[in-house]
Amino acid sequence: MHHHFFQDVYDWAGQSREIRTGKGGNWFCFPEHIDGEMTNIFRQLANEDHLVGLTNSKHFAERAAFYIAEINAIHPFREGNGRCQLTLLDILLNNSGFTMNEDQIVPDIFMQAMIASFQGKNAPLERALLNMIS
Repeated sequence: MHHHFFQDVYDWAGQSREIRTGKGGNWFCFPEHIDGEMTNIFRQLANEDHLVGLTNSKHFAERAAFYIAEINAIHPFREGNGRCQLTLLDILLNNSGFTMNEDQIVPDIFMQAMIASFQGKNAPLERALLNMIS
């Protein structure tokens, strides 16, 4: 997905970052652990059938918030993580019979929810996702 979006912008598009990086005084996953952590989280997502069949939007938002928060904490790329996360969320929503209402994404609220999720508090992200589901 990252390669598809950014192949014309970055020669490293689609490749895991090789540098340590963080935001707001917090470190993202160290590069030497990215591939293993991404394999683990996508294995978990596959074990939940990629959230297909979750007909309750609240339950979907809860599980999707977990996965988006985990992927954000891993932060596999130097740039473009958020756009890839939203695209993954849109795919998960569509596969589960929901749609994303982009007009309901309030950037400041969503960013604060992502920051809270990095601290292990997924409730604000769950609320933000639930608000986006139609």
